[in-house]
Amino acid sequence: MSRILIVDDEPQIRRIMSVLLSERGYKTAEAESGEEALSRQPGFHPDIVLLDVNLPGIDGIETMKRLLDTDPRLICIMITAYGSIRSAVESMRLGAFDYLSKPFDNDELLLTVERAWKMRRLDHEVNALRGELEARYGFNEIVGIDSRMREVFRVMDKVAGTNASVLISGESGTGKELIARAIHRRSVRSGGPFIAVNCGAIPRDLVEAEFFGHEKGAFTDARESRPGKFEIASGGTLFLDEIGELAHDAQTKLLRALQDMKITRIGGENPVTCDTRVIAATNKNLDREVRNGHFREDLYWRVNVVHITIPPLRERGQDIPLLIDHMLDRFQREMQSGVKSISSGARRLLLGYDWPGNVRELENTLYRAVILCEGDSITERDMPPRIRGESGEGGEEMYALNDEIKLADAVNEAVARVEKRLIISRLAQYSNNRTTTADSLGITRKTLFNKMRELNIDE
Repeated sequence: MSRILIVDDEPQIRRIMSVLLSERGYKTAEAESGEEALSRQPGFHPDIVLLDVNLPGIDGIETMKRLLDTDPRLICIMITAYGSIRSAVESMRLGAFDYLSKPFDNDELLLTVERAWKMRRLDHEVNALRGELEARYGFNEIVGIDSRMREVFRVMDKVAGTNASVLISGESGTGKELIARAIHRRSVRSGGPFIAVNCGAIPRDLVEAEFFGHEKGAFTDARESRPGKFEIASGGTLFLDEIGELAHDAQTKLLRALQDMKITRIGGENPVTCDTRVIAATNKNLDREVRNGHFREDLYWRVNVVHITIPPLRERGQDIPLLIDHMLDRFQREMQSGVKSISSGARRLLLGYDWPGNVRELENTLYRAVILCEGDSITERDMPPRIRGESGEGGEEMYALNDEIKLADAVNEAVARVEKRLIISRLAQYSNNRTTTADSLGITRKTLFNKMRELNIDE
């Protein structure tokens, strides 16, 4: 039940209100001055304060300001004599919930307190729901209720408040950088910089300069001194994306920097201490890379203090509807779009697709659909051909080729797909009349029959 602090310099008024409220199940405490109210707040933790405007020492309005500074969600109801109603109205402008005039009616007091308690209780429920939604659906832009994603959120919450190195693994497009940024925002380093480096995009001979910086004249093009990413990220977080792409010599230099948290610029003599947290990410299996000798084991354990694995979107089917609605709502706000919904047919297409590009591909697909949509609802025709199971944009077939497929096999597969699609289209156009279909394709009826059998086409 609600806790109510009654602040009035008249003992009889305090006693009447205390008895009246206690009979209704409220827990009450009393204070005769603003100073006493401020001293009682930390131990009693009131939900509501009944506060006389005219108090000896600190007046009611100043007391209210100080109480709200400590607990902005506190509900203050001012009590005023007839001659000080203006002050009560001013207090409402400054944050009071309501005011009562002396002599007050008991029923009016109880009704006002009941309304205030409903407001306070609603505030509690909203904050509890916000906490639940954040834990359930992710950190800000991260959405997910899948059990594996809930485990990701749990680990993120645990590690965010530490300085431990984190390794995030997952396929491209799963949101590894988004996870890293969310951890940074929840950490004590949130006021510092978040610096992202794509390790796979740094030329091998520039890795040291990129990480550690250089002094003026250190090499031909070094016209001025420049700090490296470790220095820039000091006090914050350095995100090393695709760390598995680093060459061995770069791994060695990175390990030394992580061990000592000191770097020396190229051409410099004095080491620089860096207070930098490192979060790394990879789409490779670093365990296997270590076993194969492609990644240093000591560096692996240095960055892999806490490991977070993000599941691919195809394994989190129940998250797709949430992501669709979340992204459409965001696009509508950001783009001032008139698109308000998505048809059941378009939604079925999205739910039935494998999403090899993961969340990033879903985001791009919906963004494209919002742009192309001509009405207020996205339909199947707004989906790209690959989602509809047709040829890719530009007329090229969208299918994945594995690393070992031969050119001839790839050509044969592409030809078979085109032939099958074309034959099905013509059969539909000519109502399954094989003679007319064959003539339109420039082949004999027998050849058409053989092709249909070969390509597993039924009428």
